Amino acid sequence: MTTSKDKDKALRARVRLFGNLLGEVLREQAGEAVFDTVESLRRGFIRLRKSYDPALYRELMDEIEALDADSLNLVVRAYGLYFNLVNIAEEDYSHQHRRRQIRRGLRLWRGSFYDTIRGFAREGMTPEQLQGLLDQLVYMPVFTAHPTEAKRRTVMDLQRRIFLLCGELDRPESTGVERERLLDEVKSIILALLRTNEVRTTRPEVSDEIRLGMYYFRTSIFAAVPKAYRYLERAVNLNYNATNPDQPVTVPSLFKFGSWIGGDRDGNPYVTHDVTIKAVCLASETILKEYLDRLETLKRILTHSLQLVPEIDCQQLQLKADAEALGMLEANQQNGEFFPEEPYRLKLRAIRQRLRYNLAYIHSELDGKPTALDPRAYQSKDAFLDDLYRLRDSLVGIGDQLLAEGDLKDLIRLAETFGWHLVRLDIRQESTEHTETVTEVLKQLAPEVDYANLAEDDRTRVLGELIEAGSHRVDALGTDLSEKSREVIKVLEVKRQLIDHISRECFGTYVISMTHSASHVMEVMYLASLTGLVGKTESGDWFSDIQVSPLFETIEDLKHIEHVLGTLFDNPTYRGLVRASGELQEVMLGYSDSCKDGGSLASVWSLYNAQKRVIRLTRSHGIQCRLFHGRGGTVARGGGPTHESILSLPQGTVEGQIKFTEQGEVLSSKYSNNETAIYELTMGATGLMKASQHQVVDENPVPEEFEHVVGDLARYGEEAYRDLTDHTPFFFRYFHEATPVRELGLLNIGSRPTSRKKGDLSKASVRAIPWVFGWSQSRHTLPAWYGMGSALKRWREENPGREELLHDLFEQWPFFHSMLRNTQLSLTKGEMNIAREYAGLVSDQEQAQAVYEKIRKEYECAVEQLLEVAHADSLVEIDEYIGTSMMRRNPYLDVLNHIQITLLSRHRDESVPEDEREKWLPPLLRSINAIAAGMRNTG
Repeated sequence: MTTSKDKDKALRARVRLFGNLLGEVLREQAGEAVFDTVESLRRGFIRLRKSYDPALYRELMDEIEALDADSLNLVVRAYGLYFNLVNIAEEDYSHQHRRRQIRRGLRLWRGSFYDTIRGFAREGMTPEQLQGLLDQLVYMPVFTAHPTEAKRRTVMDLQRRIFLLCGELDRPESTGVERERLLDEVKSIILALLRTNEVRTTRPEVSDEIRLGMYYFRTSIFAAVPKAYRYLERAVNLNYNATNPDQPVTVPSLFKFGSWIGGDRDGNPYVTHDVTIKAVCLASETILKEYLDRLETLKRILTHSLQLVPEIDCQQLQLKADAEALGMLEANQQNGEFFPEEPYRLKLRAIRQRLRYNLAYIHSELDGKPTALDPRAYQSKDAFLDDLYRLRDSLVGIGDQLLAEGDLKDLIRLAETFGWHLVRLDIRQESTEHTETVTEVLKQLAPEVDYANLAEDDRTRVLGELIEAGSHRVDALGTDLSEKSREVIKVLEVKRQLIDHISRECFGTYVISMTHSASHVMEVMYLASLTGLVGKTESGDWFSDIQVSPLFETIEDLKHIEHVLGTLFDNPTYRGLVRASGELQEVMLGYSDSCKDGGSLASVWSLYNAQKRVIRLTRSHGIQCRLFHGRGGTVARGGGPTHESILSLPQGTVEGQIKFTEQGEVLSSKYSNNETAIYELTMGATGLMKASQHQVVDENPVPEEFEHVVGDLARYGEEAYRDLTDHTPFFFRYFHEATPVRELGLLNIGSRPTSRKKGDLSKASVRAIPWVFGWSQSRHTLPAWYGMGSALKRWREENPGREELLHDLFEQWPFFHSMLRNTQLSLTKGEMNIAREYAGLVSDQEQAQAVYEKIRKEYECAVEQLLEVAHADSLVEIDEYIGTSMMRRNPYLDVLNHIQITLLSRHRDESVPEDEREKWLPPLLRSINAIAAGMRNTG
């Protein structure tokens, strides 16, 4: 019988190897004393995990409390570095496991392209149906800069090098002297990491966050995207085209990328219109440089000689036109005749020259001295693609299919995916900012309209009429607008400018957070009409170069979603603008605030029903809906494995397109390495395919009984969660004192302020990210599971004899399975014994213990109930990989949590001088980084 230990023997060996190398570096660089302390604490807390001993516990705490600040710094950094090495080892282990399956010809991991397409074929999906499915797919992750990534880019670069060395260590020939060389190199990087400050000394600016976003494209995504397409094409060829060569299924471009970095100004005063220009231009610069690099590579491959291959059609390649336009004619004439000796290299030279003119324009924008786009530059990405297609078609025409399918095809895939824009930058702003701006604008342009005092229906109607009339323009405004209103309008002017000069695809949607009414959307459309983004052509047809995505965040907002959208679709002006946008309406759903508001159960169920209602409504109006999922990094903020998360969406609500946010530690865990990026893109795309197959084949509906059960559970769960968060005295004081949430603001991990109102300890004031981050660090992890146990228990009590139905839901319904699996993930990361130690930090211990006991009882109830539903004996059984990983990490996390508790107590002790307290801050901040690495999540 194969045990879990047998399964991951190689992983444990790699972790042990990295731990030994780290130990050697520590002994050599930090000294025997620090090394001995790290080892003593490690061994001690492992023993405590096996059998609790009060005397041993006191001995270990005495050892921690005796350490000075410098020693604590080193100990914390050693454990943080250890966890980062473990994370690299686990990532490499998963990658190597998938590669072994492919080498054995299995291709069978769940969610692979081969497994998915083969499943479609076996289920009877025809080639025509598969083509119809593929043609409508759009998979769009959106990178955000929400402050949850605790690692610096410098650290990520060094960690990337260790990951690559893992691949070399895994090679059979890496033995003897070669293995010693590789181990020395790993050890040298560990030394470099130990010498590198993993904590930022200054808060990053938005421009730093923009550059970090570009980092992932250069590091992995540019290499991953073409390979992902190749794997999909191979799966289609093997399962469909091999038996249907006359009408092959083709794979269109389905990957798109979005970004909020430099566009999300909600709550971030540092994101200005100038920053937005920089974000767009840096993205364009990044992709243009990638094209130029790849063209240089192609120039060394496509070296065909016209003397040896006279059948190359120079006219098809439009070489003479290029030579004339770019001043290359004389260099390629013989006896007065145009004769390029190496036609493909000449074509590539022409393409590169045109791209350099495009790049020169981008640089002029970045320098703040924009010039006109040179007429010799490509005027659009389509013209660039046409040239690449000419090269491809010419190669195919002379029989060089192999070369056409090589690096050139990869470049074409990149150009189809990234165009001139790289990412579609979403703009996000809070609804009241637009209301205030419209009120100010109408005082000047339509003083007869008392907008501030209009009823909601009148606001929507008046704004529609003003847009229809099209008589207002931004240049008619005076100079006495407030600075905030001028900035709102300036952003729209910048959007118009960059669309005209770079690409329509530079921008995604305009996201309105806290959308409560239809007028909030119409306000943005009216302001857009002032800047020429929407209006009517001379022929009287609507045009729209802006799409608005209303964001519904709280549980109350989700209840009103139908009314808001229905009012918009009934407005003739807005309906005309949607028609001009291709009959596509994007709607964004916020997971974080709804979860913080009513708990995870109520949140996921409210979102589930909101999606069904939205799709039903848009279909009744003949509109396609793309749902934009505002997922956070953690389960408590809508996160979780992408493939499973997509499959858990309500049946029939994914209409071929999906868009979702990726942020913080999720970005680094998914996109720091090419190999992992391919896997993540694959798993996301296949999840989208499966969730969208209802578009081409019939599916069995979810039984109504299943939905009734979860409806009851959501109601019970919300009552339990609100009883804790809304009706338990002292609860928010407990949160602020029993977690390091106050100290998170001192950790320089994002440009955006961490709270809405300074000093406000209410649930409404605290942002969703520090809410989850704080509970995670202190091992409560309650936002993701609180209320689940009470809900399951109450349902059992009120439905005697029907308990097995809950197990049926778990086994048969992806939505319910995903919900409980995510709960298990958070329960596994929770540790009530550690949480009790954090509760000891609270000033009023009597009230603190009452809150803690309430949390502990619900945790134990949740574990018990979840195991009953899953028919499991332990949480590890539900997800063996995550469970086993956390079991192995826990003793090391115990060390860090106890150090952090000690440091929090010292740093908060106002009875000692401030300079004494401040010396404990550096190790405290490092402990936050280290625990985040150990738990593999932050906020």
